Amino acid sequence: MTAQIIDGKAFAANLRGQIADHVARLKADHGITPGLAVVLVGEDPASEVYVAAKHRQTVEVGMASFEHKLPADVSEADLFALIDQLNADPNVHGILCQFPVPDHLNERSVVARIDPSKDVDGLSVVNAGLLASGEKGLVSCTPLGCLMLLRDQVGAMSGMEAVVIGRSNLFGKPMAQLLLQENCTVTIAHSRTKELAGVCRRADILVAAVGRAEMVKADWVKPGATVIDVGITRIPHPEKPGKTKLLGDVDFAEVSEVAGAITPVPGGVGPMTIACLLANTLTACCRAHGLAEPEGLTA
Repeated sequence: MTAQIIDGKAFAANLRGQIADHVARLKADHGITPGLAVVLVGEDPASEVYVAAKHRQTVEVGMASFEHKLPADVSEADLFALIDQLNADPNVHGILCQFPVPDHLNERSVVARIDPSKDVDGLSVVNAGLLASGEKGLVSCTPLGCLMLLRDQVGAMSGMEAVVIGRSNLFGKPMAQLLLQENCTVTIAHSRTKELAGVCRRADILVAAVGRAEMVKADWVKPGATVIDVGITRIPHPEKPGKTKLLGDVDFAEVSEVAGAITPVPGGVGPMTIACLLANTLTACCRAHGLAEPEGLTA
């Protein structure tokens, strides 16, 4: 048996199409354009590439994109003044500060400064609390993307056993909460979990997010399980000197022979993250104006 490949790139493209249609209707019917503001501090090359991709995709779906580049030595006071300005701007519905930020700035403090209703990364303690208590907030983009892929692939997940490897605030915890809301029986596993392979083998849905290349082997996976690989590790390319290769947390070649469905790396979960950032911005815009939320774009 060879697993079905879950094509995140195609799914994300379709999702952006749905978002673009909804944005066009908002403009035509209400004269409203959703706006996303991205703040970049310093000149981290990877962050600059990522911010450029966000800008391009924001404009492609018809949204307004506001980019703010600040010097690496910007003071906390000046950064907070910009965030306060964006919080108060009615044309900005989503605010994102690209991490990492320079060492003299505290990421938690930066997130806390962003209005939770505009926190489209879903990182604030307010949004984490809303998710944990089953209320409507904004959900972290990568787990939201994984949920969309799972709903499309698996359908109803009620009663299924789900295992999430990884307990980060950014991914593991919100992913577990989303699976609970789908009525899964959820285990959060991590590096200290005893008999980790045995725990994973119970899962109908296995989500790996630890950042250890090819850690999950075929004998960790229940035959027919759906495997979502969130890990990204960059290694020197074995055949192309000077180039790098991306590996996931799952040994793709091995696990593909056992799983029922699997996301590849790259091309699986990755493309969903920016698409869900746009979905969150659209959702935040609709909520800000008291309009019906777009279907299928929220948890």
